[in-house]
Amino acid sequence: MNWEKKDIDPNVVRSMAQQYGCSPLVASILLRRGIAEGSEAFFHLENDLRYVHNPFLFVNMEDAVDRILDAKEEGERVLIFGDRDVDGITAVTVLYEALTDLGIPTTWRIPTGDEPYGLSCEAIDAHEADGGTLIITVDCGISNIQEVAYAAEKGIDVIVIDHHTPQDTLPDAAVIINCKVPDSGYPNEHLSGCATAWKVVTALRFGLLDIYKQQICLLNVRPVNDAFAVEAIHTVNLVETARITETIIPGMVPFSDTRLGRFLQGQQIFVWDKELQLKQLEKVFGKSVEFYVSDFRLECAKIAPQLAELSLLRLKNLSRIGKYNDTPMSELDGFFNIFITLVQQAHNMYGEKGKRELQLVALSLLADLMQLTGENRILVKQGLAAINAAPRAGLSELMIKQGLIGKHIGTNDIAWNITPVINATGRMGKPETAIRLFLEQNAAVRNELADAIIAMNEERKELGKTGWAIAEPIARESLAKYREKLTVVVSDKIHRGITGILSNRLADRFKVPSMVICLMEDGTAVGSLRSARGYRVLSLPEAYPDFFLDYGGHSFAAGFSLMQEKLAPFLKKVQEFTAAIEFDENSENPPLSIDAELPHDYLTPELLTVHDTFEPYGEGFPALQFAAKGIKIAAASIMGKTQPQHLRLTFDCGTYKWTAVYWQAADKLNVEFKIGDSIDAVFTLSRNTFNGNTVPQMVIQDMRKTGTGI
Repeated sequence: MNWEKKDIDPNVVRSMAQQYGCSPLVASILLRRGIAEGSEAFFHLENDLRYVHNPFLFVNMEDAVDRILDAKEEGERVLIFGDRDVDGITAVTVLYEALTDLGIPTTWRIPTGDEPYGLSCEAIDAHEADGGTLIITVDCGISNIQEVAYAAEKGIDVIVIDHHTPQDTLPDAAVIINCKVPDSGYPNEHLSGCATAWKVVTALRFGLLDIYKQQICLLNVRPVNDAFAVEAIHTVNLVETARITETIIPGMVPFSDTRLGRFLQGQQIFVWDKELQLKQLEKVFGKSVEFYVSDFRLECAKIAPQLAELSLLRLKNLSRIGKYNDTPMSELDGFFNIFITLVQQAHNMYGEKGKRELQLVALSLLADLMQLTGENRILVKQGLAAINAAPRAGLSELMIKQGLIGKHIGTNDIAWNITPVINATGRMGKPETAIRLFLEQNAAVRNELADAIIAMNEERKELGKTGWAIAEPIARESLAKYREKLTVVVSDKIHRGITGILSNRLADRFKVPSMVICLMEDGTAVGSLRSARGYRVLSLPEAYPDFFLDYGGHSFAAGFSLMQEKLAPFLKKVQEFTAAIEFDENSENPPLSIDAELPHDYLTPELLTVHDTFEPYGEGFPALQFAAKGIKIAAASIMGKTQPQHLRLTFDCGTYKWTAVYWQAADKLNVEFKIGDSIDAVFTLSRNTFNGNTVPQMVIQDMRKTGTGI
């Protein structure tokens, strides 16, 4: 295996460390990962919810909020319809809790058993019979064009809250909130379904405030040589909608000849330090022009009196976000920043409810393999922090069953011990069990539900073993038929709930995309597609949409259903399609990328602090990989429950002895290395908790005797 450590400029490292207020080691890791711009570094070094994107950046968000508030006002019955996976389960839970908190009569529904993905006409009919007039889909709906039209015929509005890639035609819904829809207005295309639902929830809470939809203008006047710069921002729902700057020499330009009159008309105008601002406006325009403004410093004094004493110049220099800007922050930008911060604090926009909700948002982002870039990093950081502080009802019971209480919970713990268990409910056809767990108020009932979910997960594991025995040889044989670029498995003996697991595992095994199709008793075929080597698998169903009853998903994971009589011609087309599949030539055996090579005096437990700084790890941001040279193997033993496969090692690193695990490496001991050897290693970090004690642990990715170089 090749090791790769990118060369970086030490001068750039020093500059970044100084600008961002981080250690040179942290700065060097950022730079090696290609994160040099402040706008990117910001989301790796900060975790304040103040800096997540405003939900009203969605161009349709006001429409969604207004429609839901209308339902509240009129006492309408609302149905939330979700998906059966972790993302759908958590999205239903978050939105249901929020709507019922508002007193809106709300029910929820999710596909169970062998019911197909997405909104169904049956669900619409049932909601109509119940007197319902509004349906909100979460983590689905963007491909339900016919069903949304059917609902409209019955006088039922539909709000689609989804994050899946849309097809060419969109449903004619009342409102669509989907970051992947062209011109959605939202800057983050990698939200999960639950995160998108949470954005609606936060917007809905803002919609209850007096400030909702208010036309507000922030005005600032500052001297510039012999002139004054008069600058202003329009903001609605804390979103900047327009900006203007006029540089005026006093007495030279009448107010009527500037653009300010039209810009300020009809606005509620705030300034910082009213007395000073009015004096400067008088210098610019004389006494004949009156300005009716409010002093935002007075509002600030109620929440943060120490800040109210400062000038805008001083405030902008204190801004945390300002140090990540490549250009200096203006006084007006500083004013807007403090305005947003104080409005959010005054209304407790992210309180205890938010902490409970963000735990589920974090689960969804990790389970659905969303890119851990931008604001997603803050959402997951905050969710993990809330889980570690006080796991919410339902999640706490699962953590107890999985032996996680008392441990520091990171992304690996969620990915290995929590999300697969929740997903098992959907795979076994009973996803409603997980929603009931999260919503149940009675602790004893929650405990019973958690036991049932753990049992489903064990059943899912057994199905996985059986399914793998069926799928692996079929997939291997299919390689030649599909030009060694795709594996295809078709069987009536594979449970539909594990097609995604199997296709993912096959993609890992054969290093090519994988398709697993289950033949159903009702004459349909249900399939899952998973990517390998960076190939965009959604392009396959997109090429042949006429074959499918439904299809959708993401670039690297997709699902579909079709009638079995169409399966043979579809697979013939797939054979032809594989001729066009191309992989990156380096994708099959990528090198081990080293984030930092560490001298021995850095190999102490404090290294975990650096590791934790860069959490969360996952899609688009794998765990940090460190390298160390010349560390001595002090002890080694073979471990494995059923058969010895793995190594437990102890390294003498000078000031500290590290324990380490090396998976699938038992056969290397006394062949490639032995106790007493000095070795070079590439490793990640984890925590090993046993009997209440937690120690840092290396997880070896590769190692070799010292002297071969990195």
